[in-house]
Amino acid sequence: MNRRLALLVLAIFTALPVANTPAQPTPYVSGVWVADRGDGTYRNPIINADYSDPDVVRVGADYYMTASSFNAVPGLPILHSRDLVNWSIIGHAIKRLEPGELFDKPQHGGGVWAPSIRYYKGEFYIYYGDPDMGIFMTKATDPAGEWSKPLLVKAAKGWIDPCPLWDDDGNAYLVHAFAGSRAGTKSILVVNRMSVDGMSLLDDGVIVFDGHDADPTVEGPKFYKKDGYYYILAPAGGVATGWQLALRSRKIYGPYERKIVMAQGNSSVNGPHQGALVDTVKGEWWFIHFQDKGPYGRVVHLQPAEWRSGMPVIGIDKDGDGIGEPVPTYRKPDVGARYPVTTPQENDEFDSATPGRQWQWHGNPRPEWAMPFPARGVLRMNSVELPVNFANLWDLPNLLLQKTPADEFTANAKVRLVSRVEGERFGMVVMGADHSSIVVTGRNGKLFISRSTAVDADKRISAVESDERPLAADTFYLRARFAAGAVVSFSYSLDGKEFITIGDRFKAREGRWIGAKIGFFFTRPTRFNDSGTADIDWFRIER
Repeated sequence: MNRRLALLVLAIFTALPVANTPAQPTPYVSGVWVADRGDGTYRNPIINADYSDPDVVRVGADYYMTASSFNAVPGLPILHSRDLVNWSIIGHAIKRLEPGELFDKPQHGGGVWAPSIRYYKGEFYIYYGDPDMGIFMTKATDPAGEWSKPLLVKAAKGWIDPCPLWDDDGNAYLVHAFAGSRAGTKSILVVNRMSVDGMSLLDDGVIVFDGHDADPTVEGPKFYKKDGYYYILAPAGGVATGWQLALRSRKIYGPYERKIVMAQGNSSVNGPHQGALVDTVKGEWWFIHFQDKGPYGRVVHLQPAEWRSGMPVIGIDKDGDGIGEPVPTYRKPDVGARYPVTTPQENDEFDSATPGRQWQWHGNPRPEWAMPFPARGVLRMNSVELPVNFANLWDLPNLLLQKTPADEFTANAKVRLVSRVEGERFGMVVMGADHSSIVVTGRNGKLFISRSTAVDADKRISAVESDERPLAADTFYLRARFAAGAVVSFSYSLDGKEFITIGDRFKAREGRWIGAKIGFFFTRPTRFNDSGTADIDWFRIER
């Protein structure tokens, strides 16, 4: 393509009407999972990573997704797409979780649950439930920019899965569910009146649906209005085995007509539910939802949807009963254009002043835990003193982790370690309710490499050390290879070519409401006025 033609194409592309479109860096394309098949079709999952409880909003030609982030920081990931298949991480809505005295330590399974994202009068809103504190809201004019400090809209215990609706008459409402573990009740959906500014609830709510008889554990509602009807889409039946409901009424408080609109059927996708119903500029309808894959977490699927007799049918309805089932592959949505293949970020060369957006800590971080060092092209991690009564890595907030991106992959890292405190331990970890790591320890002025595994880490069972051996250099390569079934083997190398397996294979296990993650930690057993340094040159995901 000559320069004049390239400029013409660029001018045409940038002139397309969009709203709040984020700056488009060079697309990242995974080496292990790509949903776009390059022939006008896609395969599920569209994101083979743990983006639990996804919700999506379309603004102009742009789609924005958020998902549960629980205790991970930064929280509330923001992803962007132009075609519902190709997604990239553009930021996070939460920098720190409050109150700090609580979330400075890992609160496994707590924090940010099941958010909804909406756009109203030039602003993006995200509502989410903290099961122990209540319903929060944060907003922004630019989804890739700064979001407001989360506002507690309703202080309550066990109020979860909120979704707002601004009605045509100027009134505003919020639908939500209950977590039985905190509220003492569940399997009902409640609608509250809400202030038009979205900052407070105006009443105690009205029950609009009771799922106890036919739809136990109904939760995760999403609120819509179309053609004069109010719609609530909500999953029921449990995460691993449930189905997707659509509820419809002419009145905000019901009664609501009920229909199952998607279930597993004869597909291999268990529990297909909880997500977002969105349209395209061409008038098509689609549904984004998750599937629970155990140690891999809750991965994201895209289903076609059509309206039939005033109800959506999601997936493919093979027998004509109005209940769809998930598709393994399908044609891509018609969005009026074709866009580059893009996947959520995985690799990081650590050459810039900010780490990749895929990284999260297990609690509120302190700046000195890890800082970019672009002059050297590394991320520098400093060792952190272990907490009192430390049992295993489950106790630590200073775990720098990212999601697993595929069923089978290899994670590699190059590291230079300088140990300054006796007993410092740097490692690459596969983290979950069980965890295992390849660890380099500084002891008596020398380095040693070993394996460390904690089974039932969530019950604070101490890790077991194995296969320790001397490490002859301070620069080394670490590797974790995921095989089918989330079976992980660890190895190391001094030259990046010949890798030596260390320890036994490990079966990864999910954490509390999240999939297993992979990343790094660096600890020291005692207080000291300096720390060792681990300069991570790069982290790469490969086949």
